[in-house]
Amino acid sequence: MTHLNSSDIASMDRFYRGNLINCITGYKSANLLGTKSATGVDNVAIFSSVTHLGSNPALFSFIQRPLGYGAGHTYENLKETGELTLNHINAALVKKAHQSSAKYDANISEFDVLHIEKEIRPDFVAPFVKNASIQIAARYENEYFLKENNCILVICQITDIFMAEGLQLADGFVNLEKAGSMAISGLDAYANCALQERLSYAQVDEELKSIPFE
Repeated sequence: MTHLNSSDIASMDRFYRGNLINCITGYKSANLLGTKSATGVDNVAIFSSVTHLGSNPALFSFIQRPLGYGAGHTYENLKETGELTLNHINAALVKKAHQSSAKYDANISEFDVLHIEKEIRPDFVAPFVKNASIQIAARYENEYFLKENNCILVICQITDIFMAEGLQLADGFVNLEKAGSMAISGLDAYANCALQERLSYAQVDEELKSIPFE
């Protein structure tokens, strides 16, 4: 078994290290975050750092890397308008979504230049990705500066959920495989999600049971 210690990791080429560390923590969610600037420019960008924080209230977070030229438009727009959308990436969106990580100028809409079809809904500032089977509207709640790496942990509260028909079961479970939702490995690898098993709530001295996911 290969063993790498902290000195080995610190001495690595930064791109090599980035590929390694982004892989070994496991698969991540693949989402496009949609925002609109105060001047009316629609923005959409890929994020693999979205994390569930709680269900009541319904919260998620994402990581904003240190701000710099050509970066941080999602964060800046969110701070200006207070709203964003979260849209699951499917196989048809992968290449366009990946390209959205390029550092486009703030006055350029990735929707337009990458030909990502947007969906505008009344009463929502931020645009949705039309081809996403799961679309979420959220508002800015809070943020925390992470002194360890100069990033910002941004917290958002879910206000509205839009899903394609037939994805949700009677108990609330959502079949992400059926939705076509992709996962990200490392910085640049995309994977289909295949459900293997769903198990009953774990309790001491009680046998687990398989429960349906379709």
